[in-house]
Amino acid sequence: MSQYRQDIGEFLKNLDRWISMQQAVLDSFKDSYPKVRDSDRLDIIVHTRIAFNHMIRTLKAFDDWLQDPFITTNASKDLLIQVWDQTVNILQQLISMDIGHTSQMRKMLDELSKEGKLNPLVARFREIGEERREEGRGTTTISF
Repeated sequence: MSQYRQDIGEFLKNLDRWISMQQAVLDSFKDSYPKVRDSDRLDIIVHTRIAFNHMIRTLKAFDDWLQDPFITTNASKDLLIQVWDQTVNILQQLISMDIGHTSQMRKMLDELSKEGKLNPLVARFREIGEERREEGRGTTTISF
């Protein structure tokens, strides 16, 4: 077997491993989805952050993929259009989610503030962070 064919074989094995790993992660999130929905707030936050981190990792891998000359010179235009269409769809969903969530949080925080129901300790950390930023001294470990 030529060196070229061996290199391609290893590359294909790496792709198989990536696909298997992604399928396992997908299955894991599908399995945990209903359990997380019924768990406490901290568990929901932790699992959401795990999901975000995996999305970031996957997006980074996609970005690396699209910078690889071996991939870009061999990918068909149809495949690239499919990736583009799905990317824009995901982007629109993400931005819509962000707008909706941020709007809801803004409204909720405004209401809690008017009712005097914000956690005073966390609110004070927020104020200190703002003061430090204005003075150019950095921030506290809690960032908002």
